Amino acid sequence: MANTLSFIMDRFVDELFSRLGELGYQARTISIHHLRLLQKQIDEQRNQGLLDDQFYQERLAWFRFQIPESLPNAQSMIVIAVPRPQTRAIFTWNGNRRPLTLPPTYTAYKGTTEKVENLLAKMLSEKGYTATGTALPLKLLAARSGLCQYGRNNICYVSGMGSFLQLVAVYSDMPCEEDSWQEATMLQRCEECELCRRACPTGAIPPDRFLLRAERCITYHNEKKGDVPFPSWIDASWHNCLEGCMRCQRVCPLNKQFIEWVGEEEEFSEEETALLLNGASRDKLPEETLRKMVHLDILDDLGILPRNLGVFFK
Repeated sequence: MANTLSFIMDRFVDELFSRLGELGYQARTISIHHLRLLQKQIDEQRNQGLLDDQFYQERLAWFRFQIPESLPNAQSMIVIAVPRPQTRAIFTWNGNRRPLTLPPTYTAYKGTTEKVENLLAKMLSEKGYTATGTALPLKLLAARSGLCQYGRNNICYVSGMGSFLQLVAVYSDMPCEEDSWQEATMLQRCEECELCRRACPTGAIPPDRFLLRAERCITYHNEKKGDVPFPSWIDASWHNCLEGCMRCQRVCPLNKQFIEWVGEEEEFSEEETALLLNGASRDKLPEETLRKMVHLDILDDLGILPRNLGVFFK
């Protein structure tokens, strides 16, 4: 009987992954029993002094490693990789047009997460199972599931996607018959390659350890609140994206076929650029400017744009 149930579950999971694959997604399942091991790994890194305390408080302290009250009988975690492109905002200042990139995941991040969560919930409900969202370290979860491997830059790479992807994870009461839990690994190709480390101007990818010095990453600083200035040690010429940073991903050989992949794009006139540089509030922006910002999913980031744009245009 147990073997029959296991066979039925295996077939269902295969069918589930096949349907996700038709959409270009990839997925893995992990037993809920590994939930505390995720927390333990992060706690150990913090206790060893490998995580900057301010970075931890701002970026990692929100993780939750408890089974949600809404799904007390959760048995598995499902993690999914979704291909995602860069997006582009083109600004004009003093008569010069300058395209600025938003890395994969910046545009429609919440929308993509909700779309995948709802899709999984629908698929699972067909077999009587439920799903709910997580607040977990998705890169670590994906790496420990075997869905991705780390690059030297600590970014996740998935076969057929490079690093142009977004991760989504759910808890489910679906039994975990095929637990893909494993040690996280770095891509073999990265062992003899240091292109990303040499391309990083801040020293965030150190030669003496694998874990990123995240407190040195440009992304960490240009995502802070707009009234927080850039540290004096960050040279203006190092900035390359409207938010985030693409230096290490652009030079990576594994991204060669994806590096020109741009999805949404909007162009802002010189008048619109001036308004954003000068910190105009939402109610002072023209409807067309608001539409463009909503399209690129940067309207909620209005407060950081004067600082971030300023390094390119002031």
